[in-house]
Amino acid sequence: MEYKKGILLESGTNELEIVEFGIGRNKFGINVIKVKEIIKPAPVNPVPHAHKHVEGIIELRGEILPVVDVAQTLGFPPSEHPEQDKFIVAEFNKQKIVFHVHNVTQIHRISWDQIEKPSEMYQGANSQIIGVIKLNGEMILLLDFEKIVLDINPELGINVQQVKKLGKRERSNKRLLVAEDSPMLRKLLQDTLTEAGFEMIEFFENGRDALQYLDKLVQSGKDITKEIQLIITDIEMPQMDGHHLTKRIKTHPELSKVPVIIFSSLITEDLRYKGQMVGADAQVSKPDIAELVLLIDQYVL
Repeated sequence: MEYKKGILLESGTNELEIVEFGIGRNKFGINVIKVKEIIKPAPVNPVPHAHKHVEGIIELRGEILPVVDVAQTLGFPPSEHPEQDKFIVAEFNKQKIVFHVHNVTQIHRISWDQIEKPSEMYQGANSQIIGVIKLNGEMILLLDFEKIVLDINPELGINVQQVKKLGKRERSNKRLLVAEDSPMLRKLLQDTLTEAGFEMIEFFENGRDALQYLDKLVQSGKDITKEIQLIITDIEMPQMDGHHLTKRIKTHPELSKVPVIIFSSLITEDLRYKGQMVGADAQVSKPDIAELVLLIDQYVL
């Protein structure tokens, strides 16, 4: 079963489509943009000394891909009906990975503002949940697949060593605004951008909060270009996604003067046009932090 990426050709609508899948009796979701195809489980070749969440590898059309057991990752028991199991072949962060789930049910088209941020009351710092969707009297949990992969192999994440190689430059008087929903990635960005010399960084958990902050600056009569020199945004965020945030900024008479860089795991050749359509000045795929810093320098130094 192959899913076309023809959804939402008009970018910046703050909508997305999710594939709903099950682990036991629990319902989860993955952004359709990440999904290449959904297949029946293929024979898996175990790999010696692999991470406990990695079942092994499969060959798919000449490519060797790792298979991640999502149930084990979440601490749930194995499938009770293996005949219904599915492999979700996903691509993000320039990686292709297969996620083994218990069933795939349907696709939902929703707005990002329907996705609630998980409460700190029921999730810890290591939670793999980035959003809660209430739909038809049920709850679908949106999983943080980037974190699942980074927990297996941290070297695939943002690497501060890449920034250290760029050398020191005077950037401390430049003020950046960052919209990123993942606490883990906010911390990594804080560390790496500070290492690069940026000391004034405003972080926001989603595009809506970032836009409200920017609007207040404009309404206060301040010159926005003196308050914020550059904006960095993720794409996938509850309440307001990065494409919609970028569109709102670039269609605003004052805010449009500020450069916007989209920094996301979803920057692929197929999807780069979405960022271009909403007016992003540049787009960088996670985890290329060195490329991000060089682009920031290009726009603010």
